[in-house]
Amino acid sequence: MIEAIINFPLLMLLRDALWGIAGLIAILIFHGSAINHIYMRFDRHTSKYLKLIQYNRVFAHFYASFVFIALTHLLEILLWAIFIFGFSLFKEPVDAILFAGSCYTTVGFEPDALPNGWKTLAFFISFTGLFSLAWTTSIMFGMTTTYKEAWNLKYKERFDL
Repeated sequence: MIEAIINFPLLMLLRDALWGIAGLIAILIFHGSAINHIYMRFDRHTSKYLKLIQYNRVFAHFYASFVFIALTHLLEILLWAIFIFGFSLFKEPVDAILFAGSCYTTVGFEPDALPNGWKTLAFFISFTGLFSLAWTTSIMFGMTTTYKEAWNLKYKERFDL
């Protein structure tokens, strides 16, 4: 009897961790697929636009890609919210969205409202956000380099002395 009581929290923690890892893997695969698709499309199109001397199209594609990347992050927050709402961990969907967004961005503006046995899920959500945002940052460096190249080519005559 005592062993069952001691091991019960361990089983809850194991269940929480397994679901957290599953969510983390699913979100990171989704993020990688989405952001790589956006970046490869950006790279392919902007290379063509640079050759055709269509710099404004490079700029437009940069901003459109940025919007799609931001929407990808919002969708990932929504996916986490659906996940935790699906387990009935929140009574209202908006509370699940706010909690997932708070953890994902690691801002922490929402209190930890997860029931006992699910507390470590917040860690997995934040871990996903940290990896996804870092991945996005690295992608944006490459995109910004292309943007800068187009800018310099377009305004070359203005800055040549």
